[in-house]
Amino acid sequence: MNMTIANITVISHTLFYLLGIPGLEDQHIWISIPFFISYFIAFLGNSLLIFIVVTDHSLHEPMYIFLCMLAGVDICLSNITVPKALAIFWYNSGGISLYGCITQLFFIHSTFVAESGILLVMAFDRYIAICYPLRYTMILTPSVIIKTNVAVLLRSVVTIFPIIFLLKRLPFCRSRVLPHTYCEHMAVAKFACADIRVNVWYGLSVLLSTVVLDALLIAISYIVILRAVFRLPSQGARSKALGTCGSHLGVISMFYLPGIFTIITQRFGRHVPLHTHILLANVCMLAPPMLNPIIYGVKTKQIQDRVLNFLFSWGK
Repeated sequence: MNMTIANITVISHTLFYLLGIPGLEDQHIWISIPFFISYFIAFLGNSLLIFIVVTDHSLHEPMYIFLCMLAGVDICLSNITVPKALAIFWYNSGGISLYGCITQLFFIHSTFVAESGILLVMAFDRYIAICYPLRYTMILTPSVIIKTNVAVLLRSVVTIFPIIFLLKRLPFCRSRVLPHTYCEHMAVAKFACADIRVNVWYGLSVLLSTVVLDALLIAISYIVILRAVFRLPSQGARSKALGTCGSHLGVISMFYLPGIFTIITQRFGRHVPLHTHILLANVCMLAPPMLNPIIYGVKTKQIQDRVLNFLFSWGK
């Protein structure tokens, strides 16, 4: 009997329960509608974008290859977060094992870091294209592109991988009800009945050395780009140069601004309801994958033309 109780205790300590949007449980069905729509648009739009770039040899240029990478990361991010959220909203299926929770948060954080890295690489691509147009193909060779993409993916995995062991070492003896739709590093660590200062400092160092550093380098690159653009002699040349950066700036805004707003709200909005914090956190996960292909489809004429040709030929 004692062994049975002990086994149940051990098993229960490896289980977590995701509440979804706390305080809005009676609205979960309605909340699931924008989640499903955003997931559908993200999956369809990014898949179509990848298909267009891969099949059209005229788009096999550095900018479109990096865009293809971004679309692939967006698909991964949507598949990691939204299906579980919909299971919670539709079936109240919030249970998740410790290993399942760690796996989910590992892929969430690593894809988030990877997306930040790809946006930095795309900013560097625009910097080379505008500031050194004659050397563009000499600098961004296929070999450099492959190495850059591999480096971005390796950085995202290597920086997040230690979190797995930082969480597995912790004993969990408190309530394991997570007021969220997905697992997050510090949200899980807070349930441990042990010192989590290592988790806190490592999580902060990862954030500063990846996403924050990327944002700073992107800002510096665009300061240099804009200085170069406004030195161009003709208005037409300036408009064309700015047009090539417009879609990228829109994607950067969709990635960084919701996160910044969420951090500010969590830091200073102590009287903001918990469900508002959770909804803002979900916007950070839902908005970029959904809006990125739309922004590039509207702003980039080459992609717009290929998509329209594909849709019309498919409809015949």
